[in-house]
Amino acid sequence: MMQEWTKPRGAATSIAFLLFDRFSNLCLANCLEPLRAANSVSRADLFEWRITTLAGDPANSSSGMQVLPHGALGDLKRCDYLFILASYDHIRHDTSLARKALRGAAKRAQRIVGMDAAPWLMASAGLLSGRRATLHWDLQDAFAERFLDVEVERARVTRDGPVITCAGAMSALDLMMELIAHHGGMATRLDVEDQFMHGSDTSAIAPQSDALVQGALAQMRAHVERPLPIERIAALLNSQPRTLDRHFRRALGAPPGTVYRHLRLSEARKLLDSTALPVGEIAVRCGYESPAAMARAMRQRYGAAPSALRTEGPPGQRGTSAPPTR
Repeated sequence: MMQEWTKPRGAATSIAFLLFDRFSNLCLANCLEPLRAANSVSRADLFEWRITTLAGDPANSSSGMQVLPHGALGDLKRCDYLFILASYDHIRHDTSLARKALRGAAKRAQRIVGMDAAPWLMASAGLLSGRRATLHWDLQDAFAERFLDVEVERARVTRDGPVITCAGAMSALDLMMELIAHHGGMATRLDVEDQFMHGSDTSAIAPQSDALVQGALAQMRAHVERPLPIERIAALLNSQPRTLDRHFRRALGAPPGTVYRHLRLSEARKLLDSTALPVGEIAVRCGYESPAAMARAMRQRYGAAPSALRTEGPPGQRGTSAPPTR
């Protein structure tokens, strides 16, 4: 499937998180932090979110961290996604009250997402009947015996219509990266990956399984200060430039040169935000012959000169102040 490099900006995608006691900290963090980063790198409110519990009471994670929700699940109006997070004590949480609440909330969400042990609660509420689903692999055998009307898959993420199920915390990161690409484009996804994995191997959250594109991205990230010609990158990967171009367009929705410039400008923007380096030195570090050349490129991408972007400063926390209801 051809990916889209950029997406037109529209209304923020609204997400509600429903927490059950003894949920996984890591699972929640792997959902929230990519959303925050996507808003940050895009300088826009791509996503907005609200944390809920059944009664609006604080939720305690499996490690004892207490989270104060924005409100009760019953107060939720419409949202694009309802994420249900449950890990331990899923049997105790499987009550008639919870089942009724889940069925009601599912009607107000365009898509529902079950994380870790939450698909058990969803199946008990009848939300997975006749569908394919996955959940934490430790629970899959018991789940298959209990819910005969659900087709269990040993997968990290399973999609069936408006229902998405996810096996656990690391799978949550995979899912959020796909969500960011879907709503913000592959350019935003690459920038978020760089925030999480800067200076290390990004293959664990690679945007696709194309080894040629992964190899080329690694070369680009390793040669920001002294950019390599695209022909040289192709040769290092034992490929032809035309073949590399075809793979990039299919996997990322843009040619290699566009992606390379994007990575270099993203690095320049990060240096402007996080350091006091002179603009001239940032230009050198990001492979530009002069500050003027970098300034032209930044005006084209960001609509402002480097000095103005530095005055603007890094974006703050976005997405949590407005509830995802409309």
